[in-house]
Amino acid sequence: MITTTLAASTYTAETDAVGGSLLVSALVGLIPLLTFFVLLGVLRVKAHLAALGSLAVALLVAVLAYGMPVDLALLSATQGAAFGLFPILWIVITAIWLYELTVVSGRMEDVRAVFSAVGRGDMRVQAMLIAFCFGGLLEALAGFGAPVAITGAMLVALGLPPIRAAVAVLVANTAPVAFGAMAIPITTAGNLTGIPAERIAEVVGHQTPLLAVWVPLLLLFLVDGVRGVRQAWPIALVTGGVFAVLQWWASNYFSYELTDVVAALGGFLAAVVILRFWGPRTPEDQRSKVTDAGRDLTPRRVLLGLLPYWLVVIIFSIGKLWRWGVDVPAALASTDVALQWPGLYGRLLTADGEASTSAVYTFTWLSSPGTMLLITGLIVTVVYSVARDAGREPITLGRGIGAFFRIIRDMRFAILTIASVLALSYVMNQSGQTVAIGTWLAATGAAFAFLSPILGWIGTAVTGSDTSANALFAKLQQTAGQGAGINPELLVAANTSGGVVGKLISPQNLTIAASAIGKPGSEPELLRKVVGYSAAMLLFLCVLVYLQSTPVLGWMVD
Repeated sequence: MITTTLAASTYTAETDAVGGSLLVSALVGLIPLLTFFVLLGVLRVKAHLAALGSLAVALLVAVLAYGMPVDLALLSATQGAAFGLFPILWIVITAIWLYELTVVSGRMEDVRAVFSAVGRGDMRVQAMLIAFCFGGLLEALAGFGAPVAITGAMLVALGLPPIRAAVAVLVANTAPVAFGAMAIPITTAGNLTGIPAERIAEVVGHQTPLLAVWVPLLLLFLVDGVRGVRQAWPIALVTGGVFAVLQWWASNYFSYELTDVVAALGGFLAAVVILRFWGPRTPEDQRSKVTDAGRDLTPRRVLLGLLPYWLVVIIFSIGKLWRWGVDVPAALASTDVALQWPGLYGRLLTADGEASTSAVYTFTWLSSPGTMLLITGLIVTVVYSVARDAGREPITLGRGIGAFFRIIRDMRFAILTIASVLALSYVMNQSGQTVAIGTWLAATGAAFAFLSPILGWIGTAVTGSDTSANALFAKLQQTAGQGAGINPELLVAANTSGGVVGKLISPQNLTIAASAIGKPGSEPELLRKVVGYSAAMLLFLCVLVYLQSTPVLGWMVD
């Protein structure tokens, strides 16, 4: 609905804005998404250009087809871009910086040595621990391809054939993706839908652990076939089982942002314990090239190498859970600033004529996980600057802080991409395009629960990011669920979980893996080897989500 005076124009989104038809409105609303997927997936346009182009199309559709005033459409885009910059990119940048501190300080060698030493010279066990546990830890803190790049190179150094190493790390990178980069995909979905992020995390925590528990066994198979599974299955089941249980527990009862940190560290510690009492019989051809990596390790080097990861758990536990004497979470949340987006709030109206709360932007400057990561990084920088180890020059404060700004420079195109994708999602959501598509899809009824994970799978496969997939489809899933009588929380979570297995085949991840193993151009071969696993995991999730939408497994998400 548009008033006649542009200066005081208001707008209410309608599902039949185009020609009074829901079907036509939904098909027109799909044009920006199709533009994005065609530009990125078919024409191979760079991600930031594809996002900007699709944003332009979304603005045109909003104004010309849906009747949204030009200024309101542009203001919606600015609000979305602001959310993309803060808190999303704030979390991503500080998380990557925390990891980078272990690199520039030279302590990443100690971290690698820890994982290699624990594996007792068995390349299969070392590969599983590095790809699954360490990769999960990297996904928790950094995401965005870092786990595949780092663990892929590490597996080749162990002596694993390059293609096999790349396939292993791609498969391993499925389990932790939903909670990657301090669970930013879930935070994004919560912000866009209004569903508490904690609730979405709870439901995801009843889906992805059922996949995670089997991934270590699959990694043994990928590294050494049936023989590897037969000889080392106990360690795989223990590692995967503990990871899965802790992923469920942390997402439901601890802190959803720390889910992958807790699960990855817990899985690794479980492996350490069992390997003290049991070890597989290692064939000669499966002995790692790195068999003496732990010879020079001391408790001090282990402690300092793993310091960023332990410190993250401590600081987040205080910031998210500490309520003895002082309610720290409440104190931090009290500093949040709710900003009625200038020019948009009060003019963007709901169907009953009230100001839409979607035009309120919350600046979580102190309670943001990104700020907690910044504090952690500053402490790590100070500790590393004063720590003295033989043969290692301590990092200076200037060098540590300089790494932060270098990351911003190196991520400039990723920053533009994420800000543009969030701007696109806000324009589509606030103009009514997403609601029209979701209402149309709701006509599939109960069957939509089965199809729901496919949207997340497609979104992540094309964009390479579960966060972007949720930005594109979370609101759509919610609307479709409400229209079809299916729990919207389940479908939003299913979008996130579907994206987990879409990451496996995303061109971005395939290219990173090919580069990490020193075989650029091997992406088609890698795709052929992993697409079957991705499809099988997706089918499992589709069946699981459908059953969770019925009384059969509905108790899991109630």
